[in-house]
Amino acid sequence: MKKVFLLVVLVAIFTLDGCVKSNEDKVGYNKSAAEWYNDIQYSIAGNNLEKADKQYISLRSEHRGTNLLPTAMLMLALAHMNNEEYLLSNFYLDEYLARFPGGSRGEYARYLKLKAAFLSIGDINKDQKRIVTTLSEAKKFYSIHRGSRYAPLVQTMIARLEMSLYLLNREVASLYGRVGKPKAAEMYIKKNTTYIYKDGDIDKSNVGLLSRINPL
Repeated sequence: MKKVFLLVVLVAIFTLDGCVKSNEDKVGYNKSAAEWYNDIQYSIAGNNLEKADKQYISLRSEHRGTNLLPTAMLMLALAHMNNEEYLLSNFYLDEYLARFPGGSRGEYARYLKLKAAFLSIGDINKDQKRIVTTLSEAKKFYSIHRGSRYAPLVQTMIARLEMSLYLLNREVASLYGRVGKPKAAEMYIKKNTTYIYKDGDIDKSNVGLLSRINPL
């Protein structure tokens, strides 16, 4: 709940685009861009991401044109991702791509969004929709960036996500078979014919918790 509240606060402040300051925010004001950037780095190093978020707000408000801003965005996106705060990570990545969509760093930001979506998947039985969406985005990224340095990592994601869907379809087909619904079971069996995998090819223990698989 605290993470969601902080995300709402960040969105509200950026939407208003004001230099909002609070007496409770002990982050200072009227610093140089380099000072704010160093403060953000120090707060991240100390795992005080809430303070780093506030310092970023000050950096953005006081120095909108600084070339340190995009680096700070990516730095905070990675910090929140490493802390498994995927909503906040995506917030910074969306902010980054809205302002700096091109170049190699734009490609990197899109890869990070994909990685955050992948790592946020916890249970294949509960996150089926997220798996399907992430798989679609991963294939889209790969089709556009086949020569990218991130392409092999995205291929790993695609393979893991496809394996998860294969196992899920197999389990659903088995369930329908046990309850006497052969037509429904056959429908899910046919879904698995689109994959290259066969029964016995996949060790379920290796793909059950996708959120623990870091392809880097």
